[in-house]
Amino acid sequence: MLLPSIALIFGGDNGWRYAIGITGALSLLFSFIWYFNVSDTPKGSTYFKPKKSGGLEVTSTSDFYFLLVMKIPMYAALALLTWKLSPAGVKMITAFAANAIYAGLTLIYIYDAYSAYKVNADIFVKPVPEMHRYKFKQVAVLNILYFATFGSELAVVSMLPLFFGETFGLDPVYAGLVASAYAFMNLMSRPGGGWISDRFGRKKTLLILTAGLAGGYALMALTNASWPLWVAVVVAMACSFFVQAGEGAVFAVVPLIKRRLTGQIAGMTGAYGNVGAVVYLTVLSLVSYEIFFGVIALTAVLGFVTLLFMEEPKGHMAEINEDGSVELISVN
Repeated sequence: MLLPSIALIFGGDNGWRYAIGITGALSLLFSFIWYFNVSDTPKGSTYFKPKKSGGLEVTSTSDFYFLLVMKIPMYAALALLTWKLSPAGVKMITAFAANAIYAGLTLIYIYDAYSAYKVNADIFVKPVPEMHRYKFKQVAVLNILYFATFGSELAVVSMLPLFFGETFGLDPVYAGLVASAYAFMNLMSRPGGGWISDRFGRKKTLLILTAGLAGGYALMALTNASWPLWVAVVVAMACSFFVQAGEGAVFAVVPLIKRRLTGQIAGMTGAYGNVGAVVYLTVLSLVSYEIFFGVIALTAVLGFVTLLFMEEPKGHMAEINEDGSVELISVN
């Protein structure tokens, strides 16, 4: 809400640079506050680390191949960015550079797959004991849901001021302030989604929030200049609630899949949010605002269908302590 005003205070063509620079300075300051005040786990809790460094551990051969498939969209998103920057898009890089990047991405993916194999080579020799297994499909479902939730948030936050400005004829500062109502919902929606998930169940909460997300973007696709501005803002805020509460609900599930892999699972899920943003903004560069919002709504429906295959986290997960003893951790 403040950035457009800060940019205007400094004025000139470089006002936005000062606004972004101040954001960076505040982030740097907060990094020190975080370092000196936050621990890896709550006091008395065990910090479980992955057995091996490298790729994400899986517990069956089928899940290994599933993991390789789920890595492809992350590289495809980078290839999509390259295509947009190439002569086929905005012509910011040469065709030779684009082809070099495509080749590099292919090689990196091959190395990534090899790294994942090294970490998981044991599963091709002997099966993982039942008590130590987890289902990678749980991770895949969360990836797709975060694609639709955080991916759409990043994309919509990027374009919403322009949407309000062009649709309702607002000046840039006022359009930015109005559009910030969408992001403002983060203050309550994301922690609220986690709280609702803890209270009423993970899968049920995600189903409701994903359905609301699809409905919210469907309404935004119908928004036009004939609507009162306040109604459009209310619709955007309502949609934002479901989007950001869905993000919180997704990460309420992440630690309940496999405790010692929480960081890696969270990293992959978070990456899919960025994949979603790249895809959605590429779509926006090719179609109208109405179709853009409609595409997000359709992918949310796809996420809803995918969510039907997720299993409600319950029971216990087994982790091995440093002394070799097995600890059972409740996930209810």
